[in-house]
Amino acid sequence: MRPIQMVDTKTQYLKIKDEVDAAIKEVLDSAAYINGKAVSEFTGALNTYMGSGHTIPCANGTDALQIAMMALDLQPGDEVITPSFTYIATTEVVALLKLKPVFVDVDKHTFCMSPEAVRKAITPKTKAIVPVHLYGQAAPMEEIMQIAKEYSLWVIEDNAQAIGCDYTFKDGTKKKGGTIGHIGCTSFYPSKNLGAFGDGGAIFTNDDALAAKMKMIANHGQSKRYYHDLVGCNSRLDSIQAAILNVKLKNLDAYLAARQNAAAFYNKAFAGNKHITTPTSGKYTNHVFHQYTIVLNDISRDGLNVHLAEKKIPSMIYYPVPGHKQKMFASFGEVRYDLPVTEWLTERVISLPMHTELDEEQLNYISSEVLNYCK
Repeated sequence: MRPIQMVDTKTQYLKIKDEVDAAIKEVLDSAAYINGKAVSEFTGALNTYMGSGHTIPCANGTDALQIAMMALDLQPGDEVITPSFTYIATTEVVALLKLKPVFVDVDKHTFCMSPEAVRKAITPKTKAIVPVHLYGQAAPMEEIMQIAKEYSLWVIEDNAQAIGCDYTFKDGTKKKGGTIGHIGCTSFYPSKNLGAFGDGGAIFTNDDALAAKMKMIANHGQSKRYYHDLVGCNSRLDSIQAAILNVKLKNLDAYLAARQNAAAFYNKAFAGNKHITTPTSGKYTNHVFHQYTIVLNDISRDGLNVHLAEKKIPSMIYYPVPGHKQKMFASFGEVRYDLPVTEWLTERVISLPMHTELDEEQLNYISSEVLNYCK
């Protein structure tokens, strides 16, 4: 049996090596390392795949969030509602721009932002909502967008973990996650479902004016070269990463299907086990399994972690400390948050290996060892 990886990017690369190597060589031969043809080709292909009005490439997913918030002209002290149960980048950017993060609870079953919690958190200072499509499925965007409309709030989707997921509205229409809010943001970090061989990110919007503004912000605030109309930043997707991503984008749906097949194997193996709650999708979204995260009931998570490590099976805890308990937010003063679901999940979730290259032998071994512990 091949060694088990949490994410096996090397084996994935070997399957498309010739095409990737040729794409990289083309960039090297052109010497157009920044804003080259590969960037425009990938941007166009991604825009078509997502069905977005505009796609703006950038240096990473955190920059994507920062550029999005800068484009909305939010002012210091403005409140931005975000889940506490997510990776820190989502709220780090809020704090970086001197905005105030307001943490809300998530749904116990989907791990995504609770619309009811959002509604309760709105104050006269609230200006934006940042739902996170956690682990590979979309947050309940139709309800969130309705709340945003009622209170005239901006919505920025953090789609770093769910690129390719489909959202189905009550009338049957579908959109890709990341194209429903006013702005959507994603990451091409190597372990993501669509991962580069370095950093990268992108921003999506159907608003022409916002698109023009975000393009300027990402490029030093330039309207044209050496004419700087806005305070911006330097956030570019380089040509080599774009060339790699353009190859991998052609395979994205197959990659998602492989993840879904691996998740289905786990689900079947764990069905009926009283100690394991397998991932649940909302009725409005499919799941593209950036992570396969289970909830443990009445059994030690640390014990399972140690057991798997002894069997040479990696596992991860996403995330052990929720945002509202991170020291970095102490400067915002002591706020007493009541987020029972978030705190309950942080003590019980554990993620198993999930990637496109898992084979049946590996899946059998992983699930058997999980079940050997969760008796």
